[in-house]
Amino acid sequence: MTTATFSSLGVPAPIERVLVAAGKTEPFPIQADTLPDTLAGRDVLGRGKTGSGKTLAFSIPLAARLGTELAGGARRPGRPVGLILAPTRELATQIDAVLAPLAAAYDLTTTTIFGGVSQNRQVEALRRGVDIVVACPGRLEDLMKQGHVRLDAVEMTVLDEADHMADLGFLPVVTRILSATPENGQRLLFSATLDNGVDKLVKRFLHNEVLHSVDEANSPVAAMTHHVFETPSVEAKKDLVTALARGTGRRILFMRTKHHAKKLAKQLTAQGIPAVDLHGNLSQAARDRNLAAFGDGSVKVLVATDVAARGVHVDDVELVIHVDPPMEHKAYLHRSGRTARAGSDGDVVTLCLPTQRDDLNKLLRKAKITVTPVAVTADSPAVAELVGEVAAYVKPAPIEHAQQQRQSAAGSQGRNAQRKRQARGEAGDGQRQSSGGRRGGRSAQGGSGATTQSSGGGRGRGGSGRSDVAPSSRRGGAQGGRSTSGGSAVRHSTSSAAPAGGERRHRRASSAR
Repeated sequence: MTTATFSSLGVPAPIERVLVAAGKTEPFPIQADTLPDTLAGRDVLGRGKTGSGKTLAFSIPLAARLGTELAGGARRPGRPVGLILAPTRELATQIDAVLAPLAAAYDLTTTTIFGGVSQNRQVEALRRGVDIVVACPGRLEDLMKQGHVRLDAVEMTVLDEADHMADLGFLPVVTRILSATPENGQRLLFSATLDNGVDKLVKRFLHNEVLHSVDEANSPVAAMTHHVFETPSVEAKKDLVTALARGTGRRILFMRTKHHAKKLAKQLTAQGIPAVDLHGNLSQAARDRNLAAFGDGSVKVLVATDVAARGVHVDDVELVIHVDPPMEHKAYLHRSGRTARAGSDGDVVTLCLPTQRDDLNKLLRKAKITVTPVAVTADSPAVAELVGEVAAYVKPAPIEHAQQQRQSAAGSQGRNAQRKRQARGEAGDGQRQSSGGRRGGRSAQGGSGATTQSSGGGRGRGGSGRSDVAPSSRRGGAQGGRSTSGGSAVRHSTSSAAPAGGERRHRRASSAR
């Protein structure tokens, strides 16, 4: 049987050159199956395991068709011609990283849109005009309501990880967004499963779709090996986790809660195993920074909650460890899919206490994973074989960390002291004004009020807040628009006789708060 090539599947030469330059010369099964139909303009429903190559499967036709057939004329502000919907910020960012070089081959521009960050950059990109938008549903709908973007010019729409959209409660928002795109546009939907209402999206928005399913043994994910290590106690489990984290290759440790992920990353770092955490309590900047450190190899251990189970693709993750077994089988499969990606080998280890044995057996049966549990300790040969070469001890930097803590504490104390002085000053002004004394006239106008407050000062930052959070957990736009200072900005007028420098210092102190 002749091995398919990208050119034999109809991929245009400019796109193929970009792929070859990135070392991608042979398509994976889901790419080989879907590309002839997607490049021909058909609606496609793609089903494949995580790590099977879906991102490239839809990025290639999106760039190729918009670049050669559909995009024409001047770029229009706020009216993209291509749209990709993704459930998480991390997945949106990584899709854009794959798509952007392909789009650039035809001088197409891309941008990402998601919550958790200021919307100013996103609005500016839309105002300038962008061809393809990679977006999380919540923030995209916010910008649509604000009038910054219209979807009536979208020629191709991609819905990635549709089943995860359903798990997060995004399907009503996704339905409204897809309804705003032209009825005759091409639509591609990729999902591992068709449950939780995904099938309704398919029936409503895809027309004469072609189904391509790559779940068989030829899937690249077949290179994944599963292990269950049973440990007798919580203390023995801690030692086992440390031993498994000591390898030289990249590994992801999954925890059930944000608190435990943060705590474990700190503990491993203190033991000479540099680790970073990834969870919902981190700011977007911290997420990006930690993922970058993990991606460039400066840190080999990532401790994460399920926020990293979907879409986070880092090359050559050799080991995934379920420190806390997940609650349901789909989470197990998506967590595990961070390794053995794109044809690489990988191992998955689940740690099990005696009390978790029955639940784990049920979970693995649902996931269709057959594995024989092994009773181990941190010193067992099975553990040593899996860890391989042990990484060198890296001395932590407690002094620098302590300095940062002291600086943070000092800054907090300073702000609290300023607030107390402010409160005393306001009380004193009120008393002096009520007594009619000469000192009561500190207002620049000599009137009754010495304080001017500006409310809602933070509403322009980030629209309605963390818009990529599932709708069921959002508190509404009012809370999302709070000032970053935690309250209204306060500016005091001073008398005309007061030194200008003093007024400037006072304003700076107020704005700092």
